[in-house]
Amino acid sequence: MDPITKKLCKVSQLTEGEGKRFIINGEEVAIFKVGDKIHAVSNICPHQHPAAIYSGFIEEGFVVCPIHGWRFELETGNKDTGRPGLRVFPVEIKEGYIYVTVEEETPHWKW
Repeated sequence: MDPITKKLCKVSQLTEGEGKRFIINGEEVAIFKVGDKIHAVSNICPHQHPAAIYSGFIEEGFVVCPIHGWRFELETGNKDTGRPGLRVFPVEIKEGYIYVTVEEETPHWKW
């Protein structure tokens, strides 16, 4: 599958520290505005797989899953332990709109 880039919303439609949920080509994506930066991460928490990251809260550069409290760094997607956690998607701002690119994830078991 080729990468898909989708125009999601205006930057002005985001509220500081609050997430929004989008689906891009079947992929759940949560976006957050923190300061001058827009972050796009997987909306699926790897712990029991709820689509709830968008409703988590922001704390010191991390998004906290509202269901079980797992913390993920917005820049890298890693858990607060440094282990892998959420996918991170490229974000581009053009003329005040947010564009996010989703590429097919290669399963870790493929060579």
